[in-house]
Amino acid sequence: MNEEKDMGVENSAEPIALRTEGPEQPISQEESDPLKLALQAVDALKEENAQLKDKLLRTLAEMENLRKRSEREKAEATLYAASNFARDLLSVADNFSRALSAVTPEQRAAADGMSSNLLAGIEVTERELINVLERHGIRRIDAMGQKFDPHMHQAMFEVPTADHPAGTVVQVMQNGYAIGTRCLRPALVGVAKAPANEP
Repeated sequence: MNEEKDMGVENSAEPIALRTEGPEQPISQEESDPLKLALQAVDALKEENAQLKDKLLRTLAEMENLRKRSEREKAEATLYAASNFARDLLSVADNFSRALSAVTPEQRAAADGMSSNLLAGIEVTERELINVLERHGIRRIDAMGQKFDPHMHQAMFEVPTADHPAGTVVQVMQNGYAIGTRCLRPALVGVAKAPANEP
């Protein structure tokens, strides 16, 4: 029994050999040089930093462009939101203008106090309506004497005349209006043309 115990002790006391597969690979001096490894790590970090900086600058530029575009779209939406309402309101301005132009200067001079007050009230109301429209970015197109612009004017007829250059607006049948840079309603105009040469 003692022999078995002794054998067990002897077996457990044997050294265990570690086995490694394959031949040992020596570590090269370049791989073990800590300075070289540190420089490589620094270069890799610099490259990564440059890439991240480039991405950041691109993202900031995109965000700035998006902000400007959003502001521009918001301003346009605010400006042009009332286009349909304003277009309908222009007929009211036209009626005020027609009412005032229907009265000749002679009739105005001969008018009694009540008629004069009525005409003055119509003039004040028309002026106030035009001011309100202008406050909301809607302006009357000044067509008379201007060169014909197909974006802002609609030619109704041509007037043969030598008094004005061809293509000039010589008569305004109905005032036009613009909202911002867009035409809300074109002015209805008569345009000068060169007179035909007589035989």
